[in-house]
Amino acid sequence: MHITIVAVGKLKEKYLKQGIDEYRKRLTAYAKVEIVEVVDEKAPGNLSEADMLRVKEKEGERILAALKPDQHVVALAIEGELWSSEQLAKKLDNLATYGKSSVAFLIGGSLGLSDAVMNRANEYLSFSKMTFPHQLMRLILLEQVYRGFRINRGEPYHK
Repeated sequence: MHITIVAVGKLKEKYLKQGIDEYRKRLTAYAKVEIVEVVDEKAPGNLSEADMLRVKEKEGERILAALKPDQHVVALAIEGELWSSEQLAKKLDNLATYGKSSVAFLIGGSLGLSDAVMNRANEYLSFSKMTFPHQLMRLILLEQVYRGFRINRGEPYHK
């Protein structure tokens, strides 16, 4: 399986990079994992609605350019479905079984994902009704993908 994480912004925090590197290493036994960072739009704190829309659209164009036509796309969005770890594992297994072995998870910037990106997504996934920093979501997502592969193989980890 080929997992691509397309994320807005460059990760700077060393502790997050270390965690991500650890889970990427663990995942090599199960899948090829690629992280694509797209440039975030510089945006001052007090943006108008029109400015926020413009920022999301620019970032969205970059996200869409990073996708392949045959990828199954999962957008991480607060309005998405809440899946358990077991449901994510089953989803990954079903995708691989039915010929969708290239999966892209999309993580937007601080303003979220554009409408164009949401329309390209095959499904929406929410990790919580709470808001998390988009940089942290990379680590959380990789841990859950790793957990999903372990669950599917019946290997101890998920308890």
